Amino acid sequence: MEKRITLICGHYGSGKTNVAINLAFAAKKQYDKVVIADLDIVNPYFRTKDSMEDLKQAGIALICSEYAGTNVDIPAMPQQMYAVTDDRSWHAILDVGGDDRGALALGRLAPAILEENNFEMLMVINGYRPLTKDAESTIEVMREIEYAGGIPFTGLINNSNLGTETTAEVVLDSLVYAEEVSRLSGLPIYLTTAEETVYNALRGKIDHLFPLKLQSKIN
Repeated sequence: MEKRITLICGHYGSGKTNVAINLAFAAKKQYDKVVIADLDIVNPYFRTKDSMEDLKQAGIALICSEYAGTNVDIPAMPQQMYAVTDDRSWHAILDVGGDDRGALALGRLAPAILEENNFEMLMVINGYRPLTKDAESTIEVMREIEYAGGIPFTGLINNSNLGTETTAEVVLDSLVYAEEVSRLSGLPIYLTTAEETVYNALRGKIDHLFPLKLQSKIN
């Protein structure tokens, strides 16, 4: 996590919010000032705000809509979001919307992010989800997000899982899919994630393996 801004995108059900939160905790081990910003103004259910207390205890700042986690969904980006680009003393993790409509909010920050040119734009992929079950459909979603958000992807995070039914074999079997997405897109696989209960069984078998702690209400 050498770049100042890490943007996390992915289709609904990919697990991008859980990945973003885990990356924020990992970033806190490297950097003093870490902020996670919830740009997902479309999907009100899986939100970074659900982990607000854990983030606060870790000293990680959180920027999200005041309506996040309620049954009132207002598609607007909070004004504090611009601090991500205006104050370069922060190391920022951005949880971007789950499809092209969700990525539209990113377009407001895109010019400043591109001008600074100190970012990673990572696509969270999950080959076990029906709308991204093969490389071609996954790349189609990626291109839609790129077009809407105005920022090109720089890498992939393989977060293929079956929720509570995930085993080490499930993760290993996903590698062929992830490598095909990488080959067709020309993007490197930055991380392959594994939930904590299967992480030890996969250590040494997968490059850049990253342990995930499941957050409340997030899968």
